[in-house]
Amino acid sequence: MGFISKFVAPLCMMGLTLASISVAQNCPQEYVAAHNIYRSEAGVGPLTWNITLADCAQNYANSKTEDCELVHSNGPYGENLAEGFGELTGEDAVKLWADEKPYYDYASNTCVGDQCLHYTQVVWRNTHQVGCGSAKCKNGWTFISCNYYPPGNYIGERPY
Repeated sequence: MGFISKFVAPLCMMGLTLASISVAQNCPQEYVAAHNIYRSEAGVGPLTWNITLADCAQNYANSKTEDCELVHSNGPYGENLAEGFGELTGEDAVKLWADEKPYYDYASNTCVGDQCLHYTQVVWRNTHQVGCGSAKCKNGWTFISCNYYPPGNYIGERPY
């Protein structure tokens, strides 16, 4: 965690401000518990909450309140994004990502027919920490971002 705090976190904080942004309630336990249900099903260890990852995710969510567009931040961590009308919860977002499980074919280590990379990031065996943020967009939707460390979804590697 020292490496993350000292060297990577400042990249997430540059140029972003929390002033006058409407932020949805963030509940770390909700995000962690939801992730760990699916990780347990996949036979991988649990995630823990990381405040540096959460701060980065929250800053990115805050920056998306104008358009609520699902565009990745291209930051230094693994990242999953979700949006939904009204009050999308952390549990809802993680379920959306985990619902991609049927599209992951373990034998070929590929996504079949649809995307599955949100699911594989949720259950990536080498990922041990998560931090998430959410913000209410001007269009009434909720935008959620979760960051993962170490990141997953490396080409040629299996998630578990």
